[in-house]
Amino acid sequence: MSNAELAVSYAALILADESIEITADKLNTLIKAAGVADVEPIWASLFAKALEGKDLKEMLLNVGSGGAAPAAAAGAASSGAAAGGAAEAVEEKKEEKEEEESDEDMGFGLFD
Repeated sequence: MSNAELAVSYAALILADESIEITADKLNTLIKAAGVADVEPIWASLFAKALEGKDLKEMLLNVGSGGAAPAAAAGAASSGAAAGGAAEAVEEKKEEKEEEESDEDMGFGLFD
């Protein structure tokens, strides 16, 4: 990662921490105030456009959640019976996949 990317990333984190809207002008102002040289204005524009309408704090808090959050939200929104049926279907798929991956049934081993 280049110094320009790091400077813009840190500036975006500072703005998000202060609950200030992330714009290219505000990013450039912070970068200049920090005395970071050789940062082209395009970087601030790209970061501002990428983060437009997104909550950076929420994104950072949910880094490890992966795809589980939408699945959990969909399960909570559906009825209890449908959610239970979906959970059973997922468990069945996992069991089938585990059975397919087993090499013991075929007689193959690592050192055969």
